This record gives sequence, C-alpha cells and structure tokens, in this order.
Amino acid sequence: MSVTIRPLTLDDVPALTEVLVANRDYLAPWDPIRDDSFYTVDGQRKIISDVLRGGGSLPHVILVDGKPAGRVNLNNLVRGPFQSSSMGYWVSEAHAGKGVASYAVAELLRLAFTDYDLHRVEAGTLLNNERSQRVLVKNGFERFGMAPRYLKIAGEWQDHYLFQIVAENWLARQNDRA
Repeated sequence: MSVTIRPLTLDDVPALTEVLVANRDYLAPWDPIRDDSFYTVDGQRKIISDVLRGGGSLPHVILVDGKPAGRVNLNNLVRGPFQSSSMGYWVSEAHAGKGVASYAVAELLRLAFTDYDLHRVEAGTLLNNERSQRVLVKNGFERFGMAPRYLKIAGEWQDHYLFQIVAENWLARQNDRA
C-alpha cells in the first residue's frame, strides 16, 4: 500500500465526492450535520473552490495507491508572530486503522514546519475519539487542554481535547530518528 498526500485541486472533486458519499455514515459521528448538497459533486466543487480561493488554509488530498482516500488540511492559517494553524483530517473506513492517517499527518507536519514555515500546529479531537488521539500522539502532538462545547458535531456542542506540536519539538523528534 502506497500512501501520499498532495495539494487538493478541483480535479479531485468527483473522486473525493464518491469517497464522502460511501463514508457518510462512517464519518457522521465526527462531523457536523451536513446538508445533502455537501455530498454532491456540485456541492463539493463549491466548497473546495471557496477553500482554494480563500487563502486561509492549505488543503491536501490523501492518496492510497494513487486514489483519494481522505483529506488532511491546515486550517485557520495565521502568519505574523503566531505562525500557527489547526490541522484536520479524515480517512475512509476502508483505510482506517492501517496507518494512513498517521502517515498523512506526519507528512503534512513535515510540510508545515519546512515548506510552510509554521511554528505551531494544533488539533482537536472528541473526547472519545481514541484513534485520532493515537494518530496525534504518535506524531508528537501533546495534549494541552480540554475545550468545553468546542464544536457542534453530530448536532451537539461537544467537548474536545486540544493537542499541539511546535516546530522545535518536531525537529527534535526528526533528529532523534536520524
């Protein structure tokens, strides 16, 4: 199995829409409630077009054996003295638990701290999303807090654990592995 990531383009819309439709029920416990138009090619084209035009995020597609299997994104990108972003990701059910998300997060962190010159990346998970927490910890994120009623997920405002990694800690991990 070959896993890669690359910047998201509008050419990815049809294949990603297909993955989203196939995984709608699987992803529902971790997602906001979505309008049916979200699961259409036209809906995804508008969403992705807006994201690409907006400039506040760096969206990437996760590819398994060359085919879209999810997304990994740097969102809420803030430059200046903050140099920070939040990370979000999802993978299809067929690829869950196989290291795909861990690889995608690792690769986007590499880009965040080298190519994109960020200082800090944060991520949040639902309190019961142990798989996602393992992905983050495996990649050097440290839990630094809990945000009550942080995001409206599955129709309810839900608490999230907050994680972060800073460039110096990421670099130290890379040097330890060398």
